[in-house]
Amino acid sequence: MTDTPTLPEPPDLAATVFAALKDKAHLANGPRMMLGVLAGVYIGLGGLFAIIALAGAEAMPFGVGQVLAGLVFAMGLALVMIGGAELFTGNTLMAGPVAAGEVAPGRAAAALAVVYAANFAGSVLLALLVLAAGLHEAGEGAVGRAALDLGATKTDQGFGAMLASGILANMLVCLAVWLAYGGKTVTQKLAGLTLPIAAFVAAGFEHSVANMYLLPYAWMVQAVTEGAGAAITASGVLANLVAATIGNLIGGAAIALAYWFAYLRD
Repeated sequence: MTDTPTLPEPPDLAATVFAALKDKAHLANGPRMMLGVLAGVYIGLGGLFAIIALAGAEAMPFGVGQVLAGLVFAMGLALVMIGGAELFTGNTLMAGPVAAGEVAPGRAAAALAVVYAANFAGSVLLALLVLAAGLHEAGEGAVGRAALDLGATKTDQGFGAMLASGILANMLVCLAVWLAYGGKTVTQKLAGLTLPIAAFVAAGFEHSVANMYLLPYAWMVQAVTEGAGAAITASGVLANLVAATIGNLIGGAAIALAYWFAYLRD
């Protein structure tokens, strides 16, 4: 009979997360780009799963479909954390090692920029593949309608609302990443990351990397769907990504700096 692995105490967990982020900041650009593309694909696969869950959600009481979508979307972060990949939103926690003097600000900014671009490339590549596979036609078009509804909702907001939503989204995502680092087994990592991810998706908060897949995919579905109109525009997609990205940076930095201040400040 084996003992259950002991979970780290919060100060030790903070040190573990900061050490991992320091390693990420010093990763060579070749592996960083490849792992960033993979993360874009992985988070997009979570988004794909969530859209399938939302197809037909109008037949359920409000909240049920949203929570289900959140639970299945957690697959995306599970692939990133357990399979290994570089995700922009989780890497915004680099603000902690920067504050601790372990990573130079310029190095952190450059690492984040490369990962952001790679995440976008992976997300759009997946969107093109999913469109080519005809998934939007599944369920007599229910999947396509769910993608269109989600895309229209996400792009029909004011900048301030999207910014605040981005902050909240990445606070939850970074807490999910934080808890996953605390797990010693696959089961523990899954248990740690699932509920924070389910919460942000169910609430409809704005996650820049998820939206890199969801919004281009919805825009593409709109283009090939007769009578869909033009509710989703390229300018609307861009505005969402800008606001969500700024909000995600703030939300991730807030979590990292709070734990740095509490546990790792000299």
